[in-house]
Amino acid sequence: MTQIHPTAIVSAKAEIGKNVIIEPYAVIYDDVKIGDDCYIGPHAAIYDGARIGNRVKILQSASVSNIPQDLKYANEEAYFYIGDDTVIREFVTLHKGTVETGFSKVGKNCLLMAYAHIAHDCVLGDNVIIANSVQIGGHVHLGDYVIIGGTTPIHQFVKIGEHAMIGGGFRVTYDIPPYVLAANEPLRFAGLNLVGLRRRGFTNDEIMELKETYMLIYKSGKSYSQVKDVIIEKYGSNKYVQRVIEFMDNIKRTGLR
Repeated sequence: MTQIHPTAIVSAKAEIGKNVIIEPYAVIYDDVKIGDDCYIGPHAAIYDGARIGNRVKILQSASVSNIPQDLKYANEEAYFYIGDDTVIREFVTLHKGTVETGFSKVGKNCLLMAYAHIAHDCVLGDNVIIANSVQIGGHVHLGDYVIIGGTTPIHQFVKIGEHAMIGGGFRVTYDIPPYVLAANEPLRFAGLNLVGLRRRGFTNDEIMELKETYMLIYKSGKSYSQVKDVIIEKYGSNKYVQRVIEFMDNIKRTGLR
């Protein structure tokens, strides 16, 4: 049974699922869809264009699908999607898309900790963890299982590959390929995200071949174009190495060392 506190302001036009709890002073606008078994905390604001999945928890004073901080935004129709089982902690701010893409998105089973910000036109994959006070600029893409340490700023248009982990407090201005650990200032390749890969069932052989691939890319003293053929010849049958090659072939913001 859905429970709406009498001090909450919920538009009659909003679509609210079953067994939803809406706490005191929450505000839910007209063009909002909320799935089943969700929790909306006190003073949370759910703006037009919010599309929220099932079993999502949005804690106190979070802001979902507010208008983007983009001077080109002209009140065009846009959305913010949140996948099932995601947790949005207190004071998180999530901005919907602009005319360029029409939406922003956070995937399933993600955790966005307190004071994090996701700007317009961003896409976060599934099982992503964003620690406290991470600030993500517009048009950023994060792959599945990415982990971002606390207080980290991420430059607009950056792409971070799946299973990568960024240490806390480091500025991210480059694209970060999948499976790696990045740290230090300026940001550098610091090895594989070994703990994460092992937890997710990567085999020792798969991990070793990924390690050798990245040693060639970052530690051989040669450019990626010079070592690409060697990587394909030695490890090209590894599906995860294939994903590294695909990412490196399409990298836009270079500079990681």
